[in-house]
Amino acid sequence: MAPRWPVLTLLTPLVAAVLSVPTASADDVVAAAVTEHQAESATISGGLVESNHAGYTGGGFVNYDNASGAYVEFTVTAATAGPATLSFRYANGTTTSRPVSVTVNGSAGVSVAFPGTGAWSTWGTGSATASLAAGANRVRVTATTANGGPNLDRLTVDTGTTSAGRPADVNGQLRVCGVKLCNQYGKPIQLRGMSTHGIQWYSQCVKTASLDALATDWGADVLRISMYVQEDGYETNPRKFTDLVHGYIEEATRRGMYALVDWHQLDPGDPNANISLARTFFTEVAQRHRDKTNIIYDIANEPNNVSWAGIKSYAEQMIPVIRAQDPDGVVFVGTHGWGSLGISDGRSEQDIVNNPVNATNFMYTFHFYAASHQDEYFAALQRAASRLPIFVTEFGTQTYTGDGANDFAYSQKYLDFLAANKIGWTNWNFSDDFRSGAVFKEGTCAGSTFAGTGVLKPAGVWIRDRMRTPDNFPTS
Repeated sequence: MAPRWPVLTLLTPLVAAVLSVPTASADDVVAAAVTEHQAESATISGGLVESNHAGYTGGGFVNYDNASGAYVEFTVTAATAGPATLSFRYANGTTTSRPVSVTVNGSAGVSVAFPGTGAWSTWGTGSATASLAAGANRVRVTATTANGGPNLDRLTVDTGTTSAGRPADVNGQLRVCGVKLCNQYGKPIQLRGMSTHGIQWYSQCVKTASLDALATDWGADVLRISMYVQEDGYETNPRKFTDLVHGYIEEATRRGMYALVDWHQLDPGDPNANISLARTFFTEVAQRHRDKTNIIYDIANEPNNVSWAGIKSYAEQMIPVIRAQDPDGVVFVGTHGWGSLGISDGRSEQDIVNNPVNATNFMYTFHFYAASHQDEYFAALQRAASRLPIFVTEFGTQTYTGDGANDFAYSQKYLDFLAANKIGWTNWNFSDDFRSGAVFKEGTCAGSTFAGTGVLKPAGVWIRDRMRTPDNFPTS
């Protein structure tokens, strides 16, 4: 493979799109089963409404008194009795967790840790599940230590699909078993979803309406968050891009999808060149989201012009960085030759088989573009699939430039093999870029309609159709 996007550095007008955490607006349709409740409008005992730290929503946030027993109590109305996910947006500028007990109508409390977020102006999410009664419910959030609770911004209640069909709800914490990706029941599964384009260019395509369509109309299991390191990406403003990723993780979580965090290094191709930046980024992301069960970490997108030994060394330095914060998270790393198992470098998967990464709960990634990467690449994937745990984090139905005519026949050959072997995939890409590999027609992302086929290019119609028949996620 070769670098695919050199001309994108010319697309500077696209950067005018606001790079911010996606939030609902009046033009966006949010599922009726999701409701939001501002903390400043709740009943407060032992705390004050303040607005002296940036980033809150609504009219302010609640600053708990430094006392055990201080609480914020929300009134939540449910149409019917049943389970709900309670998500609390909070900030904790200390390095010590500020645990609370969450009760519903005086029930036994559920503990939520609320670990440090790094600053009082940096907001995270803590979640709990609970059973709501039909009608009004009292959801009380009570500090359990002398430090009091965190700064509490709002409560989001999701009563829509918390139990049955959502991929991350059914499968829970993933783990690698043998050469397969397995769910919380130890059963091999196949995840299928979409990759964003570079969020420095196409953040306008990743918003409430488009993500709702991806989760419900398309039936995606996973959102790959493509954060370039160079090319106007992370290195230009680490804080801004880290916060974007935090926001997209929360949006995927809210919709029951897995969030695949993609450290999209491409040029330089040696991931060791960015290892200091990678340590900083993944430490924060893993620390912030370690209590979630839907996070996957991809620590190097497409290593190129670097030996497999160099990639292995990088992976064995980075995996402990993530494990120190999130011991259970699955970690991916790209293979040499732009994710080709070495084929584009004149090598093969045997480099990896002979010298595997010394880690567990770990997978290798493979990329293909069906109009360019045919028999030799397909054969390497076939050979590797029985020896190595593999996830296809990027593929297209076009050439390796992400453009040109679609080869749906060879694409189907790949997808049939991936389905038969329970190998997950994310397609490139969820944007309205002019290239044929972008699923939306140009100009779509300026609007609010993303469901159906009318807004899709041929590749989008084809990919959506193949995503709408879900994998049978086994639970026993």
